[in-house]
Amino acid sequence: MGGRNGKADGSVGEDRTGFGPAGGRGWRPARLAVIGFFLVAGLSFGSWVARIPEVQDALGLDDARLGLALLGTAVGSITAMTGSGWMIARFGSRTVTTVAALGVCVTLPLLPLAPSMPLLFAALLLFGAAYGTMDVAMNAQAVLVEERYGRPIMSSFHGVFSLGGVIGAASAGLVVGVGVAPAPHLLAVALALALLVAAATRRLIPAAGEQREDGPPFALPTGPLLGLGALAFGVLLAEGAIADWGAVYLRDVVGASAAAAAAGYTAFSLTMMVGRFLGDAMTQRLGPVPMVRGGGLLVAAGLALALLMGTAPAALVGFALVGAGLAASFPIVISAAGRVPGVPAGTAVAAVATAGYGGFLVGPPTIGFLSGGVEALGFAGFGLRGGLAAVALLGLAVALLAGQAGRPAAADSGANPVTGGAPRRPEVEAVAEL
Repeated sequence: MGGRNGKADGSVGEDRTGFGPAGGRGWRPARLAVIGFFLVAGLSFGSWVARIPEVQDALGLDDARLGLALLGTAVGSITAMTGSGWMIARFGSRTVTTVAALGVCVTLPLLPLAPSMPLLFAALLLFGAAYGTMDVAMNAQAVLVEERYGRPIMSSFHGVFSLGGVIGAASAGLVVGVGVAPAPHLLAVALALALLVAAATRRLIPAAGEQREDGPPFALPTGPLLGLGALAFGVLLAEGAIADWGAVYLRDVVGASAAAAAAGYTAFSLTMMVGRFLGDAMTQRLGPVPMVRGGGLLVAAGLALALLMGTAPAALVGFALVGAGLAASFPIVISAAGRVPGVPAGTAVAAVATAGYGGFLVGPPTIGFLSGGVEALGFAGFGLRGGLAAVALLGLAVALLAGQAGRPAAADSGANPVTGGAPRRPEVEAVAEL
C-alpha cells in the first residue's frame, strides 16, 4: 500500500496541494522558531496600536495630523518590502529576519517618546521599515519550513500573527487600566520580544538551505508573479476595506450602537484568526485553488448578506463570513509565490507581499472615494453601501483569479517532489543533511 500519496510500486504520487508527501520530521524546531517571529510581529503591532490614542493626546494631534504621522508606517513598510527580496537573496532570510526583528524591538519604544508630529512620523518610518522587512523575511523562512514539511502549514503561521495582535492589544488594554504610561509599557514589550528573537533565531533555517541567486534591488510582481500579485492585492484590499469601514457601516448606515459597531470588527477578526488556524488542514484536503475560490465567493456572499438585509445581526454575520473567506487566501498566495520556479523565494515573497500591502493601503481610501461618488450621483443613503458593494465584486474577482494560486505547483521534469514545482536545489539537499 502506498498510502494516501503513494502508488502500488512504492513511488510517490503528487497530491492536489502541490506539496507532495508530508515529511516534516526533524524540522519542528525551525517551525517553532518561525512561529516565534510571527508572534513577535503580532504582539508588537497589537501593543502599539492600542497606545495610539494616548500618543495622539500627548502630542495634541487632531485626526488629520495623526493620520499623516501614521502614514510613516505605511511608507517605511512598503519601501522596505520592495528591497527586502534583494537582501534575502544576498544575506539569507534567517539573517534578515533576525536583524529586522531586532530593529522592530529597538524602534518600538521610540514611538511614544517622539516629542512632535514630524519626529513621530520619522520614528514610524523606521519602525515601518523594520516591520516590513521582517514581514517579508519571516514569510520567506515560512516558505522554506513548509517546503520541508511537505504539506501546507503557512496559514497557521498567519494565525499566530492574528493571535499575537489580539494578545498584544488586550494586554495593552489591561496595562492602560492600571495606569502604566506608553513608554515603559512598550519598552517592556520590546525587551521581552528581543529575548524571544534571541531564542528563536538559532533554530531558523540557515542561508545554506536557500536559493541564493541575486534578484533585482526592488521586487515588483511581474512575469509569473503578476497573477499572484493581483490576487494578493485584491485579498488585502478587501481586508483593509472591511477593517476600516465595517464599524462605520454598522453605526452610520445600519444604525447600530457603538458596542455593536465594534463587534463587527471583532467578528471579522475572530473568524479570520480561526480560519487561519484551520486553513492548513483544509488546504491539504481541498487544494489551494478551491480554497481561494471558495474564499472569494464567501466574501461576496457575506457582503451581499450585510448590504441587502441592512440589519445589525445580518451585518455581523456577513462580516464574520468575510473574515472566514479571507483567512487562508493570503497565506496560500504567499506560499505559492515562494514556489514559483526560477525566482528566489525571498524575491518572490517580497514582490507579492508588496502588491498585497499596496492593496491594504489603497482599500480604505478607495471605498471612501467610491462612497462619495455614489452620493454625488444622487443616490443619497447608498454611498457606503455602494463602496462596499465594490468589495463584494472584488470577492468575485478573487474567485475568478484563484487558478493563479495553483500554477506554481505544476510539476515538470525534474520537479521537486516536495514542492511540486521548482527542481530540488543542491543547497537544499546540503542543509537537509545537517
